[in-house]
Amino acid sequence: MWQDRGKVWMHYLNDIIAADLYSAVFLSSYMRHSVITRHYVNFLEVIDLQKYKVIRKFPKVKAAIKDRSNIPFVFVIGKN
Repeated sequence: MWQDRGKVWMHYLNDIIAADLYSAVFLSSYMRHSVITRHYVNFLEVIDLQKYKVIRKFPKVKAAIKDRSNIPFVFVIGKN
């Protein structure tokens, strides 16, 4: 991966920083796939301070992000 030390990091569209065009296209397509399929929701929790609950299960987290994310005192956090 780092055998060619003369790489220059370039800033591409959608805030992608990569060393070459092929890496940027791969990263862009992976990020698009991730957003469409929402696999990242498995690694999130929602803390709702208005209802005094922590939402951990996938379907409820997905619904809470969709419905309650713009309400004050509702926080989306990562599990790690």
